[in-house]
Amino acid sequence: MRPHTLTIPKPLINIAGKPIVQRLVEDLMELVDEQVEEIAYIIGDFGAEVEEHLLDIANSVGSKGKIYYQNQALGTAHAISCAADSISGKVIVAFADTLFRTTQKMDTGREAIIWVHKVEDPSAFGVVKTDNRGIVTKFIEKPSTPISDQAIVGVYYFREGEVLKSEIDKLLAAKVLVNGEYQLTDVLQNMMQKGCEFSVYNVEEWLDCGNKNATIHTNRRILDFAKNGSLIANDLNQKNSIIIQPCYIGKNVTITGCIVGPHVSIGEGSVVSNCIISNSIIQSHCKISNANIDNSMVGNFVEYSEKYKELNIGDFTVIVQ
Repeated sequence: MRPHTLTIPKPLINIAGKPIVQRLVEDLMELVDEQVEEIAYIIGDFGAEVEEHLLDIANSVGSKGKIYYQNQALGTAHAISCAADSISGKVIVAFADTLFRTTQKMDTGREAIIWVHKVEDPSAFGVVKTDNRGIVTKFIEKPSTPISDQAIVGVYYFREGEVLKSEIDKLLAAKVLVNGEYQLTDVLQNMMQKGCEFSVYNVEEWLDCGNKNATIHTNRRILDFAKNGSLIANDLNQKNSIIIQPCYIGKNVTITGCIVGPHVSIGEGSVVSNCIISNSIIQSHCKISNANIDNSMVGNFVEYSEKYKELNIGDFTVIVQ
């Protein structure tokens, strides 16, 4: 996701006006019929502003936020262990750049749940095999032969967080490393072998934000789900322009002499003039003029004035004729 992640952590990149991690939090809240008491974030050294933003996201859904740090990139199991003080009782674990759509509510009475999505090429993913009851019988990391097409999307539920924490502690104590990292997949396999039943829930759509094209596709799908016009700020200053829905347009945006859309997101405070823009993400406080842009991703505080290009430029970039 460079150059965008040079200035902002990937989970805080805006998609249709909201950070990826905020969309994930809100989607998870929709799956649970119980109050989520705490949202724990495991991060690197992102700075006080990012931490405050994360805590605000937790507050916005009626929960309490807490920050933990992973000071060394030692794998997913190690990352979860960094939040040991928050792993008790009913626990959801979610990778912060995972977006998905499902209508299936979470049954928190189940011992454990793992969310999966069918993929054409399972060799790039961790996958699961299941029995005729939909219970996991095996975890396989990036299979070289097509053993299963049920890819793990990166969202898990545990009824007893203490069991998860205990198994992670054992893995770390035994120094079971794969390519220098402690893997969550190994923890799940150990739990299953000791009798833990992992139920499989399928997601209808798995939305990736791993690179520019995938992120633009995710933006497109989120806009498709929204009601036309619901993501356009009331204070849009529009002159001699056509907006083709669906689009997201943030607050205090000026659009003059343009055709914008479909599937365009424009962040707050941006000024766009004499442009044709489709299927693109333009973040906040940009000045875009005399351009024909498609399938593009533009960072914050960008000034751009050229003709047609498929763009992928990060924050604070200036490109003018």
